[in-house]
Amino acid sequence: MLAASRDPIVAIATAPGRGAVGIVRVSGAGLAPFVSALLGRSLKVREATYLPFPDAAGQPIDHGLALWFPGPHSYTGEDVLELQGHGGPVVLQLLVARCLEAAQTVGSDGQSLLRGLRPARAGEFTERAFLNDKLDLAQAEAVADLIDASTEAAARSASRSLAGVFSERIHALRDALVTLRMLVEATLDFPEEEIDFLQKADAEGQLARLQTAVAEVQSQARQGALLRNGLKVVIAGQPNAGKSSLLNALAGAELAIVTPIAGTTRDVVQQTIQIEGVPLHVVDTAGLREGVDLDEVEKIGIQRAWSQIEGADAVLFLHDLTRNDASDYRAADAAIAAALPVGVPVLQVWSKLDLCNPQRKATDPDGLPASEVAVSSTNGEGIEALRQQLLALAGWQHSGDGLFMARERHLQALRQVATHLEGAHSRLQAQAEQLDLLAEELRLALESLRGITGAFSADDLLGEIFSRFCIGK
Repeated sequence: MLAASRDPIVAIATAPGRGAVGIVRVSGAGLAPFVSALLGRSLKVREATYLPFPDAAGQPIDHGLALWFPGPHSYTGEDVLELQGHGGPVVLQLLVARCLEAAQTVGSDGQSLLRGLRPARAGEFTERAFLNDKLDLAQAEAVADLIDASTEAAARSASRSLAGVFSERIHALRDALVTLRMLVEATLDFPEEEIDFLQKADAEGQLARLQTAVAEVQSQARQGALLRNGLKVVIAGQPNAGKSSLLNALAGAELAIVTPIAGTTRDVVQQTIQIEGVPLHVVDTAGLREGVDLDEVEKIGIQRAWSQIEGADAVLFLHDLTRNDASDYRAADAAIAAALPVGVPVLQVWSKLDLCNPQRKATDPDGLPASEVAVSSTNGEGIEALRQQLLALAGWQHSGDGLFMARERHLQALRQVATHLEGAHSRLQAQAEQLDLLAEELRLALESLRGITGAFSADDLLGEIFSRFCIGK
């Protein structure tokens, strides 16, 4: 899947659509003759030059800036040419077509100036940056994460990963693991002294410190993954429990229609909000109920509501404080609770706090349990407490500005490292009888760790990662 060929590539590097500025990027080896043929002149290195971009007949397609980055001092590590013109899609397509045409120009040696120039695949520029050691794999993934960041905190964390903060943490773990592994491997050459040798070198202490360091990185990586992926939160409950009002209160905008009529919401309404930089994908659903009087549209809405609940990271189960005294209402709530999927965290939320008497408020000793939240979507009472409960449910910790972006792939690799280190600890306790197994556990831990930055990554994994990038990146 990886680009085994080193064909030169070209693509529009800016987002589709119209804009003030658009960029066409070319990357490959030996671009200098092509640049001169394309633009009719040579360019100064890393200096913006304003000039016309001519077609084959010498007539300008556009006027703009050209930048020339000879390899290896470029984004991809190859020669790179960037043409920055006006951001109309037709103009940019004409520039790409002209680059492909100019590449076929025959040089003095009878060969085309840039043989094999082709449109780039999604993510191929960053893929080449990785293959040419300009970025490691974690940094390359951070490029896409920075582009896709949905909150300021996510963008800053992705920027830190791109700058190498995450990679530095992984490299520090790798160095400590290599040191410990070399120590254990050395003892296998001197079996008569291996126990004393490991004790004097404090192998057990080194392993314990390494396990602690891995746990710290795991904790930060989980926070980074939360910033990247966010949390899907589904608001569920009976009709007219205040679900749409709660969505509007959390979002701070009138997104969903709110009326006193039960069953107003018939379809799924979703809005991404952020709480302390954490993206939460909040989903309002149709009221859940059973009965023979349901029309076809409401039945479909309820089916979609349950489908959303099945795929939720967390459910806000909304109860109406003004109706909780009715036995039939409590029975319906109990039926919904029994049908909620096992394993999905559920936060009990009591709505319409402003409409009930003071004895029913959460602050009353005989009121709600401390683990539940009472809110008023009308006056905002309890909304901030609900936001904090959501953060706690997501597992968010206030870690300051030191977070880096992480993906599920990274979390899985770190879990494997922790598992192998735990296995190594058990082998170390067994002393000489299992030193060869101890060495193997450390080797497997090191391989999992190196996979994060791309030292041991299969081609199909790399192809999957870079195929999710945008064209031109």
